[in-house]
Amino acid sequence: MTYRMPAEWTPHDGCLMAWPTRPDLWGDMFDHAKHEYAAVARAIAEFEPVTMVTVPGAARDARALCGDGIRIIELPIDDSWFRDSGPIFVLDEAGARAGVDFRFNAWGGKHHPWDADDRIAAALTDTLGDPRIDSPMILEGGAITVDGEGTLITTEQCLLHPNRNPGMTRAEIETELKARLGVTKVIWLPYGGLLDTETDGHVDGVCAFTAPGKLIVQLPADPAHPDYARMRANRAVLEASSDARGRRFEIVDVPQTAFVAWGGSDIEVCYLNFYVANGGVIVPIADHPEDAGALAIVQSAFPDRKVVGVPTRTVAFGGGGVHCITQQIPAARPTTTEGNLR
Repeated sequence: MTYRMPAEWTPHDGCLMAWPTRPDLWGDMFDHAKHEYAAVARAIAEFEPVTMVTVPGAARDARALCGDGIRIIELPIDDSWFRDSGPIFVLDEAGARAGVDFRFNAWGGKHHPWDADDRIAAALTDTLGDPRIDSPMILEGGAITVDGEGTLITTEQCLLHPNRNPGMTRAEIETELKARLGVTKVIWLPYGGLLDTETDGHVDGVCAFTAPGKLIVQLPADPAHPDYARMRANRAVLEASSDARGRRFEIVDVPQTAFVAWGGSDIEVCYLNFYVANGGVIVPIADHPEDAGALAIVQSAFPDRKVVGVPTRTVAFGGGGVHCITQQIPAARPTTTEGNLR
């Protein structure tokens, strides 16, 4: 049976999120994080069902902030970044869905413990009633972007980092990606973000598909920015590449925010770390003058969807954006998600 990972703009049965559960990591920003996660969940729920997973005993806390429109379930989790620890869903030729359970090691062992998060992809797939496909490879969902037509883009900085799969060669990693996700071409960008030390340079901080053959990429406007040369190098790779069907890429640049002071740190909000919902796009914003221009760029990339900005400075403080804290459930035939997640 052949499975493929669909593009993020294909129809969804819903969205998975995980409630913040690590006050030791969020520190004084823990309550801010909860409010921002709830705001993202409510924004997505305007377009599709959202299921929020909490640690046992935290459902009441989540429900109080998320409201009645968000489904809450309790399962053991260590952290709140379901793009990376959750299942990656694939569809077969008939539209039946399965969940791929890649291994998870907390971005190269950065945060302990992570054993519950290593098991959560299997637990969620089983809860949905979908078949599970196990992979021995460590992979976070934020490390890849696909067009649903055979093309996958990733970064060397992350996937070749020795803290992920030190026993695998680049060719072996490609083979596993192709086998589990149904892609036929892997494009390797040299860099993720220089300051993206949490994930070691996930691609969802520098590049995203917006349609077959179309990309939005992060490019600082200021040549003095520490990522300017690196993002130029990424763009050069994309300009010289074609997708799995032989198309040259149409590339649109989106700027990075200027550094914003938040939580005692200078943070950047990544505008292309968005979530594509049924009929909408939820974009992280920084309450910064550059937000309006970035939202207009994203709107031009998705002219038939409503673009909604949600302030996520605390999520950025934690090392991610809207895309990082969400995981789409692609629509399956027949659909069983609604009943199994109650």
